[in-house]
Amino acid sequence: MRAEFPDFRLGNVLATSFTGTLSERHGNAVERIPTPHRLVDWLAVSGLAVDSCTTAQLDLARELRESIHAAATAAALQDALPAHAVQVINDRSAQGRAAAILTPEGKRRWRLSSASCVEDALGVIAADAISIIAGERDGKLALCASPTCQAAFFDTSQSRTRKWCDMNTCGNRQKKARFNANHRRTPRSAE
Repeated sequence: MRAEFPDFRLGNVLATSFTGTLSERHGNAVERIPTPHRLVDWLAVSGLAVDSCTTAQLDLARELRESIHAAATAAALQDALPAHAVQVINDRSAQGRAAAILTPEGKRRWRLSSASCVEDALGVIAADAISIIAGERDGKLALCASPTCQAAFFDTSQSRTRKWCDMNTCGNRQKKARFNANHRRTPRSAE
C-alpha cells in the first residue's frame, strides 16, 4: 500500500465498500482512490487484482462509485432509483467479462479476462451492487447515522438496526462526541 494515501475502509460487501472509497461526503470529503495506482491497490485488496489502470479507467470507476452511491442511497430511503445511476451500473455490469470460479476451498473467486482489465473488475462491482439494490441478498441497505458521512451500507446484522457504516470510524467518532458533550454539561462535584 502507498503510505501517503488514507487507509481503505473495507467492509464485507464489495459494492458498498467501493462507495467507501469516497468518505465523509457531507463533511471534509476524503478521496481514497485519488490516482489510477490507488484504484489498482483497492482492487487488489478486494480480490480483483489488475496490473494497471489508466486515468480514463479511474474516471469510469469513479462514475460507477457515484452511481452505486446514488442508487443505494435511493434504495435505502425507498425512493425511486436515479435513471442515470441505473444506466451506469447496468452498462458497467454488461461490459465486464469476469467469470466466477470455485476454489478448492469452496470459495468463490473472480477471474478477469486479462490481468489489466479494470472494466472486468468494475463489472463485478456493478453486479454486486445490482444484487444488493435489487434485494437479492439477506440484509438491508441503510444510511450511516453520522451527519458528515451518511454512506450507504448493507446491514446484515441480525436485527437490521446498525447505525453506522463502520463502528471503528463513524460509530466511535459519534460515541466520542456524545461522551464529550455529556461531560461538558455535567458540572464537576465540589471536593
